[in-house]
Parts: sequence; structure tokens; C-alpha cells
Amino acid sequence: MYNYTNQPTDNLDFIEIAPATELPNGQRLFVDVGDRPIVIFNIAGQFFAIGDVCTHDDGPLGDGDLEGFNVVCPRHGAEFDIRTGKVMQMPAVVDIPAYPVRVVNDMLQVGIPKE
Repeated sequence: MYNYTNQPTDNLDFIEIAPATELPNGQRLFVDVGDRPIVIFNIAGQFFAIGDVCTHDDGPLGDGDLEGFNVVCPRHGAEFDIRTGKVMQMPAVVDIPAYPVRVVNDMLQVGIPKE
């Protein structure tokens, strides 16, 4: 998987998701962008987006508990950093995708790699 937050913006298509006001602090928003299930988090006014699929068993990840900037998979306890997608705790060993999020004219936008 890949941390797309480090990509130059020329390599990304930014997709409008929703007004930023629809994602209050401490909440998360689940969306599908094409065939990509994504969950967007608002932590203290900062937005983070990751793939909503655990690389351990392809189960949903976004409903897991947040511990700081780590989301804990609700199925088997793997942990991922929502800022980078990096796996932080087994049983997962493969990172998940992390996507850049920006707010333009009060609209949340997620950067998806161009095909």
C-alpha cells in the first residue's frame, strides 16, 4: 500500500467529498471513491483519510477505536497510523493507503492517485 500524502499534487485528482462542517471534531466519515472505501477522520480540526480495509484480513477498519493517531482494527487488533497508513501493530504487516485531505471553499477534498 502507499502513503499518497507524500505525492506531488500534480499526481493526484482531488475529489470533493462533503462540506467540512459535516465532519465535526472527533468524528469520522465513510465514503467510496470509485472502488476505494475510505474513512476520513477529524482530529482536533485536522483531517486524515485512509483506506477502510485492514491488510490483515480485508475486513473493515474505520469503525475501530482511535488511540491517539492510531486506529485499532475491530476484528483482530492490528493498528495503523492514520497520518501515514503505516502498520504499527501486528497481526497486520502491510501498510494501508493514506490519502491527503484538503479543504477548499469549505469542501473536504481527498487526493486520489491519477490513473
